[in-house]
Amino acid sequence: AATSGYAAVQSVETVEVIKTVATKVRFAVTFAGSPAKRHFCLKGLLDVDEMTARGGPTCVLEADFYGKIAEHVDMRLPDCVAAVIDRDAQQAVIIMRDLIADGARFCSALEAFTADEAAASLEQLSRLHRARHLLDGRDWIRPRAAELARMSYITPEMLQELLDGPRGDNLTPQVRDAGRLLAAMRELADRDSQRPQFLIHGDSHAGNIFRTADGPGVIDWQLLQRGGWALDVAYHLNAVLPTEVAEQEERRLVTEYLARMRGHGMAMPSDGDAWDQYREAAIYGYFLWSITRRVDPPIIVQFTERLGKAVVHCRDTPGFI
Repeated sequence: AATSGYAAVQSVETVEVIKTVATKVRFAVTFAGSPAKRHFCLKGLLDVDEMTARGGPTCVLEADFYGKIAEHVDMRLPDCVAAVIDRDAQQAVIIMRDLIADGARFCSALEAFTADEAAASLEQLSRLHRARHLLDGRDWIRPRAAELARMSYITPEMLQELLDGPRGDNLTPQVRDAGRLLAAMRELADRDSQRPQFLIHGDSHAGNIFRTADGPGVIDWQLLQRGGWALDVAYHLNAVLPTEVAEQEERRLVTEYLARMRGHGMAMPSDGDAWDQYREAAIYGYFLWSITRRVDPPIIVQFTERLGKAVVHCRDTPGFI
């Protein structure tokens, strides 16, 4: 029976099931007292095996983002209506309003952005970075880049085997060297930990951007973390822009980002220091995609190529080139 603010569910219709690492189920619901359908999307690790079980804590992290952070951040996000968390089992399921039913379009991971489109999505990330005060008292938001740099379940031998495959076909031998990559990532993590920490997305490729009539928004908060602003900015620009566009437009886009942050009262490094931090941070996105396995190979190849070439282009990555 209906209670105050609630209504009984009359019917549920599955609209679409999308399986990647996590499963997304789009569904329509009718409630008692109204013939109108309401559209939702459920996300979670519904088919857990030995590999995906490691992703359980990231699902909890995403659920905590929507439950504890999202309402305090002035950016375009899905509307989360429920989150179910089993902290003992380290698993979570979230239910959001269906953005597609509301007219939004999700970008493809393989979609190339224009420089103007990248500027618009970078503006959304800057809104997240400006909320760095939300890190206070929230130790559950971890320095994930540093933790990934020192993880033990990917050995240098395993990483080298991945880099020797198709994902490294168009990259230089230095960039494909697992030992050099791991050393560079650890050096970056050490440097980054000494700099002001921001609230960052951590996985800002095109597949985690959606478009609406009002502008772009951001999804997928499983790598939410504290870290330097440049981790997000370098990863985003070099993942969404074709290499030649990134090389031509990145300095302008970084300058605009810095001006936007300063305009909102954020203390940022000088343009010269910021550019150095941006170039150093290029290794982060490349490392993420170098260790990725449970994604369609064409996506892995495209991202490792774009981000690996960005590392070569930046050249000042500590200990790497």
